[in-house]
Amino acid sequence: MLRVSVICQGRLKEPYYIAACREYIKRLGAFCKAEVTELAEDGDVVGRIPRGAYVIALCVEGEKLSSPALAALLEKQANLGRSHICFLIGGSEGLPPAAKEASDLRLSMSDMTFPHHLARVMVLEQIYRALSINAGTKYHK
Repeated sequence: MLRVSVICQGRLKEPYYIAACREYIKRLGAFCKAEVTELAEDGDVVGRIPRGAYVIALCVEGEKLSSPALAALLEKQANLGRSHICFLIGGSEGLPPAAKEASDLRLSMSDMTFPHHLARVMVLEQIYRALSINAGTKYHK
């Protein structure tokens, strides 16, 4: 079964972000084993990357993908035998250079700037959307 880890610098405090993340993690249970790891704002992201995982670092200078393209990327990695996907989300200062260097893909969600707490919700939703696309469900429509 696919495993998805989301490693985040900074802790959620706002109840609405916490509720949204819980909802998407619950939904993801139909497609994968998902987990979110919260670190301190300056926590060591690189040291928490699971061995053998395909690593996607969220950063403004990264590549932009559509939802279907992200779905295709996740499916391709699974077909290549990489059953663990790891997303890295930085804190208010972004990811440290070492985290970006440790990634297989640098991904940008937009040219716009979003609060990193909201980015966590958005990443979880996009993972859910991608896996829904791959499963052929109607969520993406």
